[in-house]
Amino acid sequence: MIAPSELYRRLAATAPCQPTTNYWRAIELDAVQRHGQPASRVLDLGCGDGKLTLILMDALGNAHNRDWVGLDPDPEETRFATETGIYSKIHTCGGDVVPEPDASFDLGFSNSVLEHIPDIESIFREMSRLLVIGGRFVFTVPSSIFYACLKGAVLGRKSSAYLSSINAPCAYLRYSAVDEWERMLAKVRISLVGSSEYLSQKQVRWWGFVSNASAGLLYRLRGSTVRPIEIQRSLRMRSEKVRPVDRIAALLARLTPLGAGFASVDTGSAGCSLIEARKD
Repeated sequence: MIAPSELYRRLAATAPCQPTTNYWRAIELDAVQRHGQPASRVLDLGCGDGKLTLILMDALGNAHNRDWVGLDPDPEETRFATETGIYSKIHTCGGDVVPEPDASFDLGFSNSVLEHIPDIESIFREMSRLLVIGGRFVFTVPSSIFYACLKGAVLGRKSSAYLSSINAPCAYLRYSAVDEWERMLAKVRISLVGSSEYLSQKQVRWWGFVSNASAGLLYRLRGSTVRPIEIQRSLRMRSEKVRPVDRIAALLARLTPLGAGFASVDTGSAGCSLIEARKD
């Protein structure tokens, strides 16, 4: 396994202008690597540019021996994902109609994606079709107490306006409890196996404070009408070419974890959940 601080360093090297996202993802990837992913053919649902999965593969050790298939509706992201060379196939489409045969995967993996999808039931139906009997579905999502973790944030800002300022650039549509995920999955013959929590209240509050003062500020300055990814593209933050400003951002990014650290969470008082389910 790779230490969370090293995961953060690697994430910062690939996306130096996204320190708060990298902080969250480092803790998230640590939870995923501790859980493990025993599988041979994996559908990476919402693969994005593939850089996070590449880091995860290194953390999992033998993941390079598996057959990974990427899927994302954004053609710009799948273009970057193709360049990583880690996927045997990449589909530029939604997760509700995947051009793959029935029972063709033994693992579906989704990292911080499902909370953004309006029609989640169609995604679950398609995942049920794609998984073999006994196949696993592992995904990470904000927990039902994510907002509660933000209450009493730095400087005592507890207002609904503050909570909205946090949620707007993230574009979250749901903060479901584990039993709610269980009920939704059961409708498509996928059973809950277990869950674990990560991102402590302290870490959530630190993330919220730094995010609101950095990316959140930029989002508000752009009128809160443009998706954060589009802002990043307009500022060439997602370019493959490393610029001097990227090197400076990478150095500054090292300061982001200092407020809360990377200590793992063993209790249920956490902002995110990792959920594992099995196709019946």
